Amino acid sequence: MTTTFPDVTISTDRLVLRPFEEEDVTALAEMMNDEQVTAWTPVPHPYTRADAHAWATDRSHAERTEGRGIVFAVSEFLTHRLVGTVHLRDTDWRTRTTEIRYVTAPWARGEGYASESVLAVARWLFREQQFERLEMRTAADNTAAQQVAQKIGCISEGVLRNAWTVRAQAADGTWTDTRTDLIVWSLVPEDLDDEDADAFDEVYGAYDTYDSHEARLSRTGLPAHTPQPAHAAHGPAPHPAHAVGADRNRPVTR
Repeated sequence: MTTTFPDVTISTDRLVLRPFEEEDVTALAEMMNDEQVTAWTPVPHPYTRADAHAWATDRSHAERTEGRGIVFAVSEFLTHRLVGTVHLRDTDWRTRTTEIRYVTAPWARGEGYASESVLAVARWLFREQQFERLEMRTAADNTAAQQVAQKIGCISEGVLRNAWTVRAQAADGTWTDTRTDLIVWSLVPEDLDDEDADAFDEVYGAYDTYDSHEARLSRTGLPAHTPQPAHAAHGPAPHPAHAVGADRNRPVTR
């Protein structure tokens, strides 16, 4: 039984979803230091260049090679600018289920990029990888995240009470942790076979272009990336592994 995702690139009309590269470090560090990312995710604050380098060159790749999931760097097709990240995690290969989280850069919010990238991954997951369930969890007060979940066709299944921690910023600039509920959302293959998915295609195009990362690099003449072993982490991981983002007012997280 397959226990790792293939190393692929997914293309939409506007976006390219690919493995992280060292060239993403500067943009990644800038994105993860946005105050809304700090508020909704457990990533370190400040998020250092060393954190970004470890994630882009090592830890994000280990998610795939060690069978936990897969991480995509999301970039604009025309400009190659880093839009955000999409992460499949806690993958259960026996039941073919996984959880999705994402972050969108501040400059890219309001363009529908989160919905476009998450839906592209969902379609690839169901159609190419034969998965049966995709789960998303959003903080109870994160209405932007809830709007994205609804937009791509997710069904709200219930509430996990007091299950997560978000951060609030005081007047002096310090951050404190606050408990919150989580809303659980799910998407299954038949959810993408309805008219809503067809309508989404009319706006953003079909998401059916999948490519081997090694093949893409070979065509450009660049060497393929070789993932390094993952580092052990204690407490909140120093990378955007736990981030879920939004494309509007703020990035969203569970």
